[in-house]
Amino acid sequence: MAEPRRPPGEGDGGGEGLGRSRGGFTSKVHLSADGRCRPLSLVVTPGQRADRTRFEPELEKIRVPRTGPGRPRKTPDSVAADKAYSNGACRAYLRRRGIRHTIPGKADSQAARLREGSRGGCPPAFDEKQDKKRNTVERAINKLTHARAVATRYDKRGYVYLGTVTAAALVLRLRT
Repeated sequence: MAEPRRPPGEGDGGGEGLGRSRGGFTSKVHLSADGRCRPLSLVVTPGQRADRTRFEPELEKIRVPRTGPGRPRKTPDSVAADKAYSNGACRAYLRRRGIRHTIPGKADSQAARLREGSRGGCPPAFDEKQDKKRNTVERAINKLTHARAVATRYDKRGYVYLGTVTAAALVLRLRT
């Protein structure tokens, strides 16, 4: 059976990894990080690609290293994400895998739930203490952009840029 075709730039660096967005002709680095701001997995996509479309593939790539012998874990203890991932599909995926999560709800979703009254359902659980740890991903991206090649993206091909970001992530991981 043939593998379905992906649009250029989708997946692990295939295509150019460039696309139009509000900021111009850009690419996105989707990143997951541990509590010490070290990258666990990353994917490069075109700039116009929505964040939530890469949520499941990004979590599938996570490998949490063990302190002792044994294979790395594929499931993180918990996930703290921003409002871009506040939808039913992402929450259902996390519940299916048994991963605790803290994702703030969007204002329009909360307003719609209130308008519905008792039919609006129960709001999703939200842990404010866990939500404060959400900045680790932003700090990890800031550390990655200290590498000039990652910040400016001079690479023409998507797979070359993915290699550049991966090398910067390895250096970051080895330093801490």
